[in-house]
Amino acid sequence: MCCTGLRNLLQELTFSAKYYCKHNPPQTMCPYSKIKPKKCHILDCSESTCTHGTAPPGSILPHRFFSCKEGTKVPSKRQQNTSLVTSDLLHKNLLKSEQENWSDISPTYKAMTKRIKGKLEELHNMYALNSGSPRMRFGENVYFEENGCIFVSKAGDDEGNADILFSTEDLGFSDAFIQRIRISPDQRYMAISLKSENSEEATCIIMKLGNFPVVEKIIPSVFSFEWAANDVLYYTTQKNLKCQNVFMTTFTYQKHTKLVYTEQDARFFVDIYCTKDRRFLTINSNSKTTSEVWLVDCRHPFESPALVQARTTGVIYHIEHRKDELYILTTDGEPAEYKAILTDNCIHRINLDTCCSGKENWQLLYALEKKTKLVDFEMFSDDCIMFLKKAGHLYLNVISFVSHSVQSIKLPTWACEFELESHPEHTSSTCYFQLSSPVHPPKRFAYSFKENNLIEQAVQEVPIITNCHTTRLLAKSKDETLVPITVFHNKNSKELHRRPLLVHVYGAYGIDLNMSFKEEKLMLIEEGWILAYCHVRGGGEQGLSWHRDGCQHNKLKGLHDLRACITLLHKLGLSQPKHTALAAASAGGVLAGALCNTDPELIRAVVLQAPFIDVLNTMMKTHLPLTIEEQEEWGNPLEDEKCMKYIKSYCPYQNIKPQCYPSVFITAYENDERIPLTGILHYVQKLRKAALDHASRTSKKGNWIPNIILDVQANGSHCDSSWEHSLNE
Repeated sequence: MCCTGLRNLLQELTFSAKYYCKHNPPQTMCPYSKIKPKKCHILDCSESTCTHGTAPPGSILPHRFFSCKEGTKVPSKRQQNTSLVTSDLLHKNLLKSEQENWSDISPTYKAMTKRIKGKLEELHNMYALNSGSPRMRFGENVYFEENGCIFVSKAGDDEGNADILFSTEDLGFSDAFIQRIRISPDQRYMAISLKSENSEEATCIIMKLGNFPVVEKIIPSVFSFEWAANDVLYYTTQKNLKCQNVFMTTFTYQKHTKLVYTEQDARFFVDIYCTKDRRFLTINSNSKTTSEVWLVDCRHPFESPALVQARTTGVIYHIEHRKDELYILTTDGEPAEYKAILTDNCIHRINLDTCCSGKENWQLLYALEKKTKLVDFEMFSDDCIMFLKKAGHLYLNVISFVSHSVQSIKLPTWACEFELESHPEHTSSTCYFQLSSPVHPPKRFAYSFKENNLIEQAVQEVPIITNCHTTRLLAKSKDETLVPITVFHNKNSKELHRRPLLVHVYGAYGIDLNMSFKEEKLMLIEEGWILAYCHVRGGGEQGLSWHRDGCQHNKLKGLHDLRACITLLHKLGLSQPKHTALAAASAGGVLAGALCNTDPELIRAVVLQAPFIDVLNTMMKTHLPLTIEEQEEWGNPLEDEKCMKYIKSYCPYQNIKPQCYPSVFITAYENDERIPLTGILHYVQKLRKAALDHASRTSKKGNWIPNIILDVQANGSHCDSSWEHSLNE
């Protein structure tokens, strides 16, 4: 799930990193994305105090070993060392060459850069700074974060009288941003995760609150954490992009930390969250296709976790709790899309050994329609809110547990993204959320359970976007499948066939294209550009089946979809090939790079950010931290020859050939461990050589040689940079 699925099943107090990062953390933190980390300097000040006490429900595996494929010759130690030295030297030479090339080229765009930067800063000040940060109410207290500080005030009081609880600068974390906050049930402790833009790992700081808040503990390399009780914190640790261990730590009486769960399968990623009513803490172990959940009773946090349902290949499920009953979102059964399930066993003083019986006790409450995406889900005391996406439109479905009815509300047609605000109190009578699009700044809405209506909240004066037209199209792919496209353009634009077009694509991991508000998208609209978002197979825009139809042996379907989308746009008079650019990031680079090889005549330029463009070589290297986990998305070429040939048929790096390529601009990160820089360096060199070879073989008058530019950023992590760095880019 985008950052691991139904992000707001989490009962969380999360201050979105969008106020500090240009890119949306739920995508960049997703454990299923094709990416890797860097060591964070903010981890250096802390030490692990964990002592491994009791044994976890699953046994702990020793260091994993990967055997060589049968028939493979194992090189000698000397050969290995020589190869490593040679490879390292080649890498350094290629990097130096590209850095010099960038230094020579970048001054050419100085005037353009200055103009664009000024415009973006103007838009940022106009929209982003007016959005504010969320206010979270716990009882009589309201917590909020601004400029790296966390404040608390009494509900109804002037926020000018708020007390400061935490400051990143005062504690020496000035270049880190606050990623997540959890307040203990009695509000005596606060756990905060801090993240540097140069790392995907976060540091967890536990503050003891009171008249003079003090740092109680610092825990390095933490991914997720939740309070199981007033002084009992559960957390997962992250190492090499993997989360496989869950620890429990206490802060009063006999202070101690112990390991409570270890995941044995390298394909699975572990995170934790609390149910909305805080009755249970759930330990969730998920691969891309399968999941398993263990429950910790928050009334008895020291008891061993209990299994809800043993993992079944191809079945994903998530747990919520309400009034002594478990509610389960699961893909079990046909069709293999999400369904809401009620267990038939009531839970009192939980005897989890007998209570958590199997699927035979599950009762179907609600099933999604075909080609419908469950975007998010929130449980309240008498109602359940589901946010759905169907045919490009957003819907809000309200399931009433009192009247046993379902109400469906179509949200405004301009809306493409939503962000559900945290609701710490499950008894709340109102659900708050924000709607946005690439060119529409976030607007706050509220759904009242009492009034059964949707209300647009009055906010600070923010200019309303009125000159942008939103269109939804369907392109017919090679196999007759209809592929959605969302198009934005200025209502006042004339002769659209002459306008520049920027096409966006992703198509992997079941993740939707990021369509949240970006200042640069609005700037392009104002300057007459057309923006198109192609929701190709492999992404998640039309449910789980949409993803399955575009992964592993179906990857080429995503490429066929992209080709059909761009062809339709041109056919309808929305720009033309010589004015068309294609943008993609991370795993979206697979389809973008493949299209450059198969249909270069459709586009004039390509912009790639930290692109995954060497699928075959990457999936052959089992020592990389994500290779085993990624096999459910790309296949296993080491053990399946058909898979190897199939990946080779579309892999961007493998299919470069002398021809007239579009111009290519790539941004990469020097320490990006998810997308190793070496692969991008080799791709750029090979692509540039192919373009020059083609030019030298043809003698046409005015023969065009594309610009192929690589900008290697020394700072920043995978597709995740600060506003300042993103602005410079």
